[in-house]
Amino acid sequence: MRAHTGEKPFSCPTCAKGFSSKSNLNIHIRTHTGEKPYACEMCDKSFRFGSSLACHMRAHSGEKPFSCPTCAKGFSQKGNLIKHIRTHMGKKPYECEMCDKSFSNGSHLASHMRAHMGEKPFSCPTCAKGFSQKGNLNMHLRTHTGEKPYTCEMCGKSFSFSSGLVCHMRTHTGEKPFSCPTCAKEFSQKGSLIMHIRTHTGDKPYTCELCDKSFSNGSHLAGHMRTHTGEKPFSCPTCAKEFSQKSSLSKHIRTHTGEKPYACEMCDKSFSVGSYLARHMRKHTGEKPFSCPTCAKVFSLKGNLNMHIRTHTGEKPYHCKVCNKSFTSSSSRIKHIRTHS
Repeated sequence: MRAHTGEKPFSCPTCAKGFSSKSNLNIHIRTHTGEKPYACEMCDKSFRFGSSLACHMRAHSGEKPFSCPTCAKGFSQKGNLIKHIRTHMGKKPYECEMCDKSFSNGSHLASHMRAHMGEKPFSCPTCAKGFSQKGNLNMHLRTHTGEKPYTCEMCGKSFSFSSGLVCHMRTHTGEKPFSCPTCAKEFSQKGSLIMHIRTHTGDKPYTCELCDKSFSNGSHLAGHMRTHTGEKPFSCPTCAKEFSQKSSLSKHIRTHTGEKPYACEMCDKSFSVGSYLARHMRKHTGEKPFSCPTCAKVFSLKGNLNMHIRTHTGEKPYHCKVCNKSFTSSSSRIKHIRTHS
């Protein structure tokens, strides 16, 4: 009858919240005491409520008694089924009062609200870094532990994050679900598409604080910063030569192995570096993408454009150490130096 009358005769001695039944009060009190009397016999987890333990046991048994009427996908918890059904309906009943975003489940809204509030209630016990979501903290913890729980069944490679495994699987399947709206080029990762789109827009959001250079992607900025610090963390296992960028090391290693993985589809030539292949392809296509801003003459190579521009500016940056004569190109200086020997 209390459900009809609204009577709540049982109140919490800690926070004074009222309840219609004593059992509900007892359950609530555990939120203050931290008591978890329902222990799993198969692992070391404990729970405040018997229903939570029952749900947890399905993780051990694999039981999924709740199935989607649309796609038949099974779930261990009814709440997860309800959230899933909204993906079919497109229903997003949880609306943010501070912006126009809506969410299909309440926990996503709660996480989103922290973006407005700047709240980061989950902190790393190792480095004290704060996070707005517990899931992000869990992922971060793996950077300290080195744990990689997501393993590829096709090659055995492991990953710290499930998203890393999903992206990796596309290297096996060849799937490229992300396409450029400008040129239709396809990518296996959304991040690669975003970086590619900047080649069309010219957007360079990553700026060096030590000079005025900007970059279209964060890893390029990180590599650039090493030109200021002199850091070279990547060393060749064969000759110990050090490099500031991993990609430069990879290219260098091919000088030892002789590997040329970039093959031209129009002739039998192969190249050790992708950019060499791209440059070579212009011989077949006749493409000359680099044009002189002074006379509009076009070139297939950027280096040739740079040399040409010097015919306008008169710049001669290459100096002979023997007689101090200057030249517009390195090759001209090399030819000159031979006249001294």
